Amino acid sequence: MIEKSKKDPYTEVSALGKHICMSPHKARRVIDQIRGRSYEETLMILELMPYRTCYPILKLVYSAVANASHNMNFNEADLVISKAEVNEGTTVKKLKPQARGRGYLIKRPTCHITIVLKNLSLYELYEDYEEYNIGVKKSGWKKKNKSTAMAFDDMYSSGGLWDKK
Repeated sequence: MIEKSKKDPYTEVSALGKHICMSPHKARRVIDQIRGRSYEETLMILELMPYRTCYPILKLVYSAVANASHNMNFNEADLVISKAEVNEGTTVKKLKPQARGRGYLIKRPTCHITIVLKNLSLYELYEDYEEYNIGVKKSGWKKKNKSTAMAFDDMYSSGGLWDKK
């Protein structure tokens, strides 16, 4: 069973394109270039790349940004592509007539593309609240005990291990 990762409904917006007529391998080549980049940088990359797969991906990015600005009132300058994935879709099979009554099978692969945008301005607000300790849950990292910090500090600062002759 495939487990879907839970997305944060307050900071993430997604767009899904299904049954796009292109090879998933060729679409992944372009998606790997834009993953983790900002919205403006993604537009420049997709408009200048010479691949045929860039146009449907560009339309999906536009759709995801339209969802973010219309549904969630996010600013376009604060959006970053947090997750972009390409999955295989169904394969369209056609028969092309050949000599002597034979048929040649033509396979047209399709793919499903998912693009998830994350709003970074909300994370900056959370960091500001953490400074003032206003009811925001802090991260799970714990501070070291003084005893272990002192033990490591004493071992390396004394230099006793390697200085002996």
